[in-house]
Amino acid sequence: MIRRLAAAVLTLLAAALATGSAPPAAELEWVAAATAVAAPDLLPAPPTRVRIPAIGVNSALQPLHLDAHGALSPPTDYATAGWYADGTAPGDVGPAVIAGHVDSRSGPAVFFRLRDLRPGDQIQVARGGRWLAFQVVATGRYPKNTFPTAQVYGPTPDAQLRLITCGGDFDRRRGSYVDNVVVYAVAV
Repeated sequence: MIRRLAAAVLTLLAAALATGSAPPAAELEWVAAATAVAAPDLLPAPPTRVRIPAIGVNSALQPLHLDAHGALSPPTDYATAGWYADGTAPGDVGPAVIAGHVDSRSGPAVFFRLRDLRPGDQIQVARGGRWLAFQVVATGRYPKNTFPTAQVYGPTPDAQLRLITCGGDFDRRRGSYVDNVVVYAVAV
């Protein structure tokens, strides 16, 4: 499509140069309209919400960053999810990361049921005034000491999403869970 548009534009410009006159207005309008349709839909705005109907999640998103040790800082609010703001934004090519707590001292948190997601379940992320749709393709549970960093954060050929929370047994001595649950999803 883009090659055909480029060829059409070059043909119009060549005709204009050869005749010394501008292309007819109707042809310029067609090129402008066709180019607007073919242009990529850029979403410069950050994501603002995540919805996961299968597990009842509908949360605002707060930006997350790495801590001094290079680990992703968790959201400050247990009822709110966050996205890794220094990485890929949902809808852009690459793996966008959204994280949330599994629970708190007072009970379940935003991603309490994340482990229940199955392939085919839908995830929606609000960004740039529209909802982007993702479909779960896999889930995994990994010990924190062997977290698959390259698999979760490594480059992908298309827009993908990773949802992360804690899982497995709770280590009271360390005050944290021993595993991470990761949900893998692709844009649809």
